[in-house]
Amino acid sequence: MTIRILSSVLVVGLLLAGLSSAGIGQTKRGAAAARQSLLARLPPSDAVAQVNVKRVLAEALPKLLAGNSAKLAEVDSQIEQFKTRTSLDLRSFDELALGMRYSYPSAGITKIETVAVARGAFNTGAIVAAGKVAASGRYHEEKYLGKTIYIFTLDHHVKLLGLLDLKIKELAVAPLDANTLAMGDAERVRNTVAATKEKRLANAELITLATQDPNAIVGFGGNVSAELLRNLRIGNEAIAKDLSAVKQTYGSLGMTDKDLELLVAARTLDAVSARSLGDTIEGLKQFGALFTNRLGGIKGVLARSALGNLKITTQGNELKIRTAVAQSDVAPLVGGS
Repeated sequence: MTIRILSSVLVVGLLLAGLSSAGIGQTKRGAAAARQSLLARLPPSDAVAQVNVKRVLAEALPKLLAGNSAKLAEVDSQIEQFKTRTSLDLRSFDELALGMRYSYPSAGITKIETVAVARGAFNTGAIVAAGKVAASGRYHEEKYLGKTIYIFTLDHHVKLLGLLDLKIKELAVAPLDANTLAMGDAERVRNTVAATKEKRLANAELITLATQDPNAIVGFGGNVSAELLRNLRIGNEAIAKDLSAVKQTYGSLGMTDKDLELLVAARTLDAVSARSLGDTIEGLKQFGALFTNRLGGIKGVLARSALGNLKITTQGNELKIRTAVAQSDVAPLVGGS
């Protein structure tokens, strides 16, 4: 129960990320501006995230799988299969911006509608043409605000990067310009096309939260609603009360020469709420050590490392949780079957 409660605090932030590299010679300020410009193309969202795809493929995965050539070859094969089935070559992506919208169709259910805006050295016309072949003719086109949206029926299970097993039933794709694509749920893609016609920045505050670390591999920011928290089913009234004061969350995943670094932050109603939540998590951290010691194997090593390096700080109405784990501890988990 304690581990579940402690994990829930991190899940609030990581859930919003749901599951961007700048060109050589760019300054950090220029790279940050480039990421913000891609995020700015998203429609109104409850959460946004930016992913440095080039760093994931060129830096993170090769380092984590350096001792497992078979797994690295499997990842390469999965990227090729994804390209064949969806016509999208992840290696051609520089950056990816994600926009998530939440709805609550019934009690206890959170529905997430996602759109991704990708930028890279690809030809959007060629991708759409290849997508028609991949869908075996099961697609249709629609015109919307001067853009063509291609909606493919795929019905594929796609394994990706050795980590995700995705069920892709329908994929909507709309070229926004020669090197930028919007893809995802059809309605969210329509929303993205509409957003490109407007001058107003739809997610200014969330974009600021998601881009605080210019060196991050992943950055995210999101709003936290009462419904979202209820549907997490925390299972502890005191913890649920503390979390009810959280109104926004943000964070990042970074990579140094030796470690992976995670930041999850929460903005609460006021400083008193932040301190109360911080005190609760500090207590759970101490108690959680008793449970991580019972975990064996790779997961136990990783859990003890993450918990041992966990640092909790509060400043004003913000609570920040930071931890770091050695890449050598993460590698066996990523490289596992």
